[in-house]
Amino acid sequence: MTNVIISTLLLITFILFIVYIIKGGNLLVGFFLMTILWSIIGLVPLDTFMQKVIAEPALNYGPTIIYIVFGSWFGRVLVDSGIAASISRQTEKVGRKAPVLAAILVVLVTALIFSSAYGVGSVMAIGVILIPIMLSIGIPKKIAIPAFTMAIGAPMYINVVLFNQIKVFFPSVSYSGQYLSFGIVAMIIQLIGVVIFILLNRKAIENGTPEVIEGETDNVDNDVHVNRWTYVIPILPVAFNIIFKWDAIPSLVVSTILAMLMTHKMASWKGMLEFINSTTKKAINDISGLIFFLMALIMFVGAASVNVPHFKSIIEVIVPNSALVLALAIGILAPLALFRGPLHVWGAGAATASVLAATGTFSPNLLLPLLYTASIMAVSIDLTQSWNTWALDYSGLDAKTYLKMGIPVMWVVSIINTLVGYAFFG
Repeated sequence: MTNVIISTLLLITFILFIVYIIKGGNLLVGFFLMTILWSIIGLVPLDTFMQKVIAEPALNYGPTIIYIVFGSWFGRVLVDSGIAASISRQTEKVGRKAPVLAAILVVLVTALIFSSAYGVGSVMAIGVILIPIMLSIGIPKKIAIPAFTMAIGAPMYINVVLFNQIKVFFPSVSYSGQYLSFGIVAMIIQLIGVVIFILLNRKAIENGTPEVIEGETDNVDNDVHVNRWTYVIPILPVAFNIIFKWDAIPSLVVSTILAMLMTHKMASWKGMLEFINSTTKKAINDISGLIFFLMALIMFVGAASVNVPHFKSIIEVIVPNSALVLALAIGILAPLALFRGPLHVWGAGAATASVLAATGTFSPNLLLPLLYTASIMAVSIDLTQSWNTWALDYSGLDAKTYLKMGIPVMWVVSIINTLVGYAFFG
């Protein structure tokens, strides 16, 4: 009887947490409160709470924070060295003659940059270049903005910073081998989806009216020029991992040094020190809030893990035993990741991921790509993703049109990618 009461209370608080998130509640505070609530409801002893819920999860997550730090620094170097801006500006040369081709190039360039770059700061730095380019050649904003944000979302399958965030729930899954093969395929599928979206709107693009965002030139450095050989640098961390089997940290460090060398940021000792000091400070600032959020999240995972015995009977009733059915169900229900819902692992879905991972019903190698796919739908098109909101504010596109244009594309992509995940890991 006690177990039934505890399970019911845990479920009620989970539902209330979903409501809290959807209404825009602070995630950091929400996860801390849920950690305490679930520990109290689950009758977790104080010593266990302090050790297994608070201390051990945070300390064990330390190495992952290091991956995020180096990934953030590499992304900041790409932006501040001018590599990202130079890659972006190459699309402008074909834009006015072939706007459809230019739109596709913008998508591919964006994906190339964000295979390694991460964070709202990087998105803004690239967005103030690429968004005005698209609008100035007549691409309607209702097409340009969803295409841009979905293009950011596609390479997140192989972005080492975001991958190490989802490893909170599945620490045994490594960023290498079979996962990277899946990640590359899933990224390509999403990019194909975005390209098809552009082609289906071809007439609107070709007949579009050029627009100008007021004050855009104040944000763009028009004088950035770097060697074209630097354009391969964003994909070097992934390439080093695949070819040489290097860990992400040496891959990122070597790629960062190459980026600085090839853009002459190491030409003088003083200049090098100034650039390193500037980019490291910005990199840490870019992820400071994220790190505290992840600390709260990992503690919540700890609280969910110690409550698994209370959840197990409910999970056995709700969750299918078939890996294929699970994959298809997550794909079909992927829109539940929107607004930080129960399939968004950095929202209310943290509880879903924590409980599924702790029960051991399915392999972490399967669960990670399935839940990652649903969460990337939200990263790509959700209003609660900070850089998506920035893109809407910057361009002046209304939220209803943005969601109407983007959700169908990402829904189809999510169903396909969950089935691809099953094909790889089921």
